[in-house]
Amino acid sequence: MNTGVRITAFAAALAAAFGTAYGVGKGVDPVVEDAAPAAHGTHGRPSPAPGGGDGHTGHASAPPGGLQISENGYTLALATPHVTAGAPAELRFTVRDGDGRAVTAYRREHGKELHLILASRDLTTYRHLHPERAADGTWSTPVELPRAGGYRVFADFTPARKGAGNLTLGADLAASGRYEPRALPAPDTTARTGGYEVELAGTLRPGRASELTLKVSRDGRPVTDLEPYLGAYGHLVALRSGDLAYLHVHPNGEPGDGTTKSGPDVSFTATAPSAGTYRLFLDFRHEGRVHTAAFTVRAGGPGAGQQPSGTAEERPGAGEEHSDGHSHSR
Repeated sequence: MNTGVRITAFAAALAAAFGTAYGVGKGVDPVVEDAAPAAHGTHGRPSPAPGGGDGHTGHASAPPGGLQISENGYTLALATPHVTAGAPAELRFTVRDGDGRAVTAYRREHGKELHLILASRDLTTYRHLHPERAADGTWSTPVELPRAGGYRVFADFTPARKGAGNLTLGADLAASGRYEPRALPAPDTTARTGGYEVELAGTLRPGRASELTLKVSRDGRPVTDLEPYLGAYGHLVALRSGDLAYLHVHPNGEPGDGTTKSGPDVSFTATAPSAGTYRLFLDFRHEGRVHTAAFTVRAGGPGAGQQPSGTAEERPGAGEEHSDGHSHSR
């Protein structure tokens, strides 16, 4: 497995009206496209390698991406720009090429043609979804958002067309209802969920590759039989607080490579695009269930050494909703 990191940085303009209803606007910034990732590599934008070289993490000269709905001739067309908080809905979208045609051929990565991340602007609600594609190129997935507010939808995919690279396109989604803002949880190094405890070691550094290690235990004992999920023992997504800069990485090593153990440790090589506060979401599977552990991390600047803040939530079934707002579909 490629141990590098690809980073997509997003910057959005959000217009909100507080009271009984909530609205959200859209923003678009162009970015520079990098080459397609290696098989089973990472998604998103490249990050600088240690020392500023190219290395496995991409070209140091590549700027972090912006919040883009279109890139390299491809556009994320969200057919469901708003939903009602607390009510079941179907999220529908297409990816269109430069001629306006719906894309119907994709490269499979980590077992899926497209990965969909959905997060609230306050980073207290998180979804990792795997929508279904119809023959005409329309993607759809059920979703129920627990609170009103602004959300961001990230579509991570690689078109099958020769020479096309991996893309992460984004669009704004609004959930109507009474808006009640939530503060980002304070940093801590431990997250707990349904009898599981996840400890995070390592420091997320701006502009420098570093290793983050997450240790999974249950009832005080290390979990050594983590199960492969989408071809890995864990998936990590990080979003920067404020502008939702996006960092999607995968662990060092993979199941069946002869060296990677199935727990309790899952390690990642990551580079933050800048100093700031980030929210990390770790997905892992054990005994047939997907779990998500959430942390708040500070990269660079004052308080950077006080790392992660943890909340975590059990994932008993595909797409099941939970009280803390985290959810995962198969």
